[in-house]
Amino acid sequence: MASPLKNSILLVGAGPVGCTVARVLAELGYQCHILEARDHIAGNCYDTFDKHGVLIHKYGPHCFRTDDDEVFQFLSRFTKWIPSEYIVKSQINDELFQFPINIETLEQVFSKKLDKESAAELLEELRDNSITQPANSEEFVLSRIGKRLFEMFYKDYTSKQWGRPASELSPSVCGRIPVRLDRYPGYVEAKHLCTPEEGFTALFKKMIDHPNIKLTLNCAKDHWREELPRHQATVYTGTIDSYFDYKIGKLDWRSLSFEFKNYQTELKQPCLQINYPSKDFEYTRSVEIKHITKQKISSTTVSYEYPKSKGEPYYPVPAPKNQELYAKYQELAEQELKERFVYFCGRLAEYTYINSDEAVKRALDLSAKIKDQLS
Repeated sequence: MASPLKNSILLVGAGPVGCTVARVLAELGYQCHILEARDHIAGNCYDTFDKHGVLIHKYGPHCFRTDDDEVFQFLSRFTKWIPSEYIVKSQINDELFQFPINIETLEQVFSKKLDKESAAELLEELRDNSITQPANSEEFVLSRIGKRLFEMFYKDYTSKQWGRPASELSPSVCGRIPVRLDRYPGYVEAKHLCTPEEGFTALFKKMIDHPNIKLTLNCAKDHWREELPRHQATVYTGTIDSYFDYKIGKLDWRSLSFEFKNYQTELKQPCLQINYPSKDFEYTRSVEIKHITKQKISSTTVSYEYPKSKGEPYYPVPAPKNQELYAKYQELAEQELKERFVYFCGRLAEYTYINSDEAVKRALDLSAKIKDQLS
């Protein structure tokens, strides 16, 4: 077999990690070849115009946010930005509540006027003080806000989303969602809260527009195995268990299916996202992305999101058996790095739930590591 080409990098996956690493290394003089199984770039950030001319997010909503100036400045090389607000409400018995829970949510639920101090006192009364070290997501929420709010906003939503009760999930699952003692209406707070002016696909298209970057779409599932020996190093962004042919078992993932409905009105919903915690709805949320794209068009498209157990991997399931299995795959990945210069990076490869800004940050850090190790 011929020796790998010097300064040649293979990137498996054209999502945020693959595109970012390719751009950074291409500018350093490396020849980068991106292989992508789908027919498009940008990974799950991919956006496109539907048949009605509405820009949609095909794989769920992406409202970019970061506190990291390095990430923001890097991405700003390839796009201008539109300021955004990621507003979410939960529908319970035909009533919309602010979510994540804040003072206004508590006022609405308990029909009383509150301030920061009285809201904190209320939560202290509600929470289960007997749970000092939560072992799962249910215990985490009960220890934080009590049974009533858990059952209203978390219990059935979590069961639908993950296909198992909150009691079988790591505390980190529900722990990611803040509870606020203020009236801030947004889902997230960040120094930079915005969306690319022309969309995410346009951003990543500009990012990989470089003479040292080659892109191949619609690749056969395992085509990268043939290409890997020809390159000095590989950045793998697919599922880590599939890389090793599931030799020690399959990791659990939650998948999604989407139903897109067009409405002949400028806006259909009062905000970007509505959650449906009740089992009366099969879907978990509806998203109207026009609230953040600010697209000027007479109709709108809303996506309805249905969690499922099979299909493309979206969310790693943070249950103990999966964490134990992933740890074993991590050991194999470390050996693969030593022997073949294969780097595992990203949500699928690291079996973790990260946002797009975190993916770009990991890619920037990995690029610096590859430069140091190969130079």
